[in-house]
Amino acid sequence: MQEAIILVGGKGTRLRPLTNHTPKPLLNVAGSSFIRHQIAKLMDAGVEHVVFATSYLATLFEEEFKDFTQDLEISYAVEQVPLGTGGAIRNAANLLRGPADAPVLVLNGDILSGLDLRDVLRRHRARDADVTLHLTRVADPRAFGLVPTDTDGRVLSFLEKPKTAEECVTDQINAGCYVFRRSVLDTIPAGREVSVEQETFPRLVAEGRRVLGHTTEDYWRDLGTPLAFVHGSADLVTGTVTSPLLARPAENLIHPTAAVDPTARVTGGSTIGPHAVIGPHAVVDRSIVGGNVTVGRGARIHESVVDHDSSIGGDSLLRQAVVGCHTHVGADNELPAQLRLSCGIRIPAHGVRVSGTAVACPTVH
Repeated sequence: MQEAIILVGGKGTRLRPLTNHTPKPLLNVAGSSFIRHQIAKLMDAGVEHVVFATSYLATLFEEEFKDFTQDLEISYAVEQVPLGTGGAIRNAANLLRGPADAPVLVLNGDILSGLDLRDVLRRHRARDADVTLHLTRVADPRAFGLVPTDTDGRVLSFLEKPKTAEECVTDQINAGCYVFRRSVLDTIPAGREVSVEQETFPRLVAEGRRVLGHTTEDYWRDLGTPLAFVHGSADLVTGTVTSPLLARPAENLIHPTAAVDPTARVTGGSTIGPHAVIGPHAVVDRSIVGGNVTVGRGARIHESVVDHDSSIGGDSLLRQAVVGCHTHVGADNELPAQLRLSCGIRIPAHGVRVSGTAVACPTVH
């Protein structure tokens, strides 16, 4: 039986207010919760049992999958205290059933990747590895810890974020997908906080274990920030990266119950949620519009997320914005780029402008 662990315990603070009431892996991405895209990919790779390593709003994962009827068994390992990445993996490993030498896939719950999971499992077995790490190359590695390897792909060390160009000894970084030999998971200390990147992997390298890197040029994106989140969703819709849940690439993904005016434009891989209403001459580009959202005439939404049960007034402009649920943005507003509106906020018509005042001052002086 092929088994897997998905790390889904984080609070997703960089995506607030979207994650105020919903764990990041349960947010809607390209028409489904992100974790359903991951589950579909795991099933395609032959996984029959998956363990969710949960913590934040843990019961919502069981709610999401209570009616899941496909041929996959799901278990839930809940952290009662923070355990870090390594501790979470060790805690979830208690629910695995495979033998000591079985390979176990481990995925970070916020990484969108084009990696062929069957291929990385095959390579892990063929090279008799204790751990195989998926590594990806980035143009600017200064924002990441570095993972140099030798010519045979053996991991040499795990380096902190480089501060100078001279410290950038490689452009390879940890891509958030691992294959562990089952017995190696049992060597992680149980019941306490452990960092897999700063403690577990360096220890295994120091002990001479076969820790190997599998470096690819596959699509890779960390969905931890709002802009990365909307781009990842759009890339799934347009087919830049694939998911078994999406039949074919498209310009948009519009729920059958949504109403989009014929003069409106929904482009760039945008998704429109159930019962949303997109008004005349509105533009939704490379964005996510949630369920029961109303977008008024002539409004323009670019690279933004509008959460459920919100409204955007006519001729308003959003660019790289995050609008929390049950929020109202009145007509003729122009929100500053990268603005985040908390849930339930109300902005009156003509309330916010970046480029200039929209109407004359109504106050008598």
